[in-house]
Amino acid sequence: MRATLHALLISALFLGLATSAPAQRPRRPLSEEAKNQVERALPAEAPAGVKEPRKQPCKLLIYDGNVGYGGHGSIPYANYAFTRMGEKTGAFTTVVSRDPAVFKKDHLQQFDAVCLNNTVGNLFTDPQLRRNLLEFVLGGGGLLGIHGTTVAFTDFEKGAKETWPEFGQMIGGRGAAHLAQDERVVVKLDSPDHPLTRPFGGKGFEHVGEFFRVRGPYSRDRLHVLFSIDTAKTELPPGGTHPGVERADEDYALAWTRNYGRGRVVYCTIGHSPRDFMNPKILEFYSGAIQFVMGDLGGSTTPSNRLTPTIAAWEQLGWKFGVTMWGLHKYTLFEGIDKTRELGLGYVGGLSFQKVSKEIPKNFDGNLSDEELTQIRLKMNAAGVRMPTCFYAQIPGDEAGCRKVFEFGRKMGIETFISEPPPESLDVIERFCDEYDIKLAIHNHGPDQSPVYWRPEGILKVCKGRSKRIGACPDTGYWIRAGVDPIEGIRKLGDRLITIQPHDLSELSAEGHDVPWGTGKAEFEKLLQEIRRLGVKPTLIGLEYSYDFLDNMPEMAQSVEFINRLKLEPSP
Repeated sequence: MRATLHALLISALFLGLATSAPAQRPRRPLSEEAKNQVERALPAEAPAGVKEPRKQPCKLLIYDGNVGYGGHGSIPYANYAFTRMGEKTGAFTTVVSRDPAVFKKDHLQQFDAVCLNNTVGNLFTDPQLRRNLLEFVLGGGGLLGIHGTTVAFTDFEKGAKETWPEFGQMIGGRGAAHLAQDERVVVKLDSPDHPLTRPFGGKGFEHVGEFFRVRGPYSRDRLHVLFSIDTAKTELPPGGTHPGVERADEDYALAWTRNYGRGRVVYCTIGHSPRDFMNPKILEFYSGAIQFVMGDLGGSTTPSNRLTPTIAAWEQLGWKFGVTMWGLHKYTLFEGIDKTRELGLGYVGGLSFQKVSKEIPKNFDGNLSDEELTQIRLKMNAAGVRMPTCFYAQIPGDEAGCRKVFEFGRKMGIETFISEPPPESLDVIERFCDEYDIKLAIHNHGPDQSPVYWRPEGILKVCKGRSKRIGACPDTGYWIRAGVDPIEGIRKLGDRLITIQPHDLSELSAEGHDVPWGTGKAEFEKLLQEIRRLGVKPTLIGLEYSYDFLDNMPEMAQSVEFINRLKLEPSP
């Protein structure tokens, strides 16, 4: 117990970091009675084991600074509960700090996730520290926000004036409007089958606390809502009596998940009161939330308004369908994002030589400024679209050039680059794949354009002995035109198949052109069934309709209709 208390009192001096934090009143240590109450509520075990191939428990940074606000009394209770939870289950370890310098890049990279524990106000203004936190999440780090975090990075003394709009987008909602601190509500489980709501046994529950009613950028088009106020069963004040608190749509979400880039985010407004961290079910929820943002526990992040039964079935397979921008390269990236949203898909595959927008008439590549990349991320977020893959025409084989590309990938939350680099560049690229945890999927054109990579055997040869982060992105249209059977091709690639751009063609010959999925000669359904049988989970199954580029939306819509009708059982 003494070691636990020591962990909770880690200071900036102990961390060896220079502090720039405003003076904050010290946290009052918990009494032994309070500790015992928390101890009795802790879950006996973690909801999930440590995910392979990681062998060590994850590391959680708990940051509890407040600026312009004295801080919630529940903060030390959450700190203690989470620290003991990690110790008891062995699932993670914690470091607790109030020093903004913990967000220096070299320090932050040791953690798997960050918990912002009731952080209110403009926590720090250093633009580099802010970028570090943002890029930590974009690059795959987890973020857990508790209660007051919806007004983190605001000027709280000026009515929670926004100081960092993209953080508000990332956390998913803004504002701290509430009724009484001991309001009694009935909680509805919006996602009763989600792993994070398992502690509640599939049933709603009553809870007493301070419940924030958040506002923009909150939207079920962007967030996967876990639970909310059941307005049909909760006694709420008459409409119009609390205009600063009420929402016209009466949508009062209390907890949600999302992806921002590659990172997982969870927010929950329950956490105002110390008693919240003496509640076994709430602590079990937070235990799952920590493992969820760290990646050890699965579960959907698909926005609630987009989670159809079909998409839920795709998620069971570990599949994502999206639009690759080559099929829309005659348009800007921003126009392609809008068209993807129109098709009802939530993913795009970027293209390094596509212009970004009329306002940003530049190629979508590593030469864009941080401000321009911010505008692209905000555009995707507004559309509820993510970019797991990007075709990058030329990844340099030198250290400086390669790092520039991978930094771009990290800032955009890209999981897999698609490219055709010279074989002699792979040694350098492989090192960056492992450093950034971004995969390289080697693309194929035909024999003339891709003399090394046009056959599966060529890709397997250059991948031999290399990191599993290097593999293939088969373009099955080029395979078919070159006489390669796509089904046999993916069998040969096996676990080296990282992502895929499947095509259906009008005929099985060099003259074949794209037709809507399921209407041509490529046995398209059988191809997808084979991917399922092999248990392969491509980064993206990319809809790349390469015909009539200026008028191909009807054919792409027909392709989406085909996959929406398709019945695929989970992988064996």
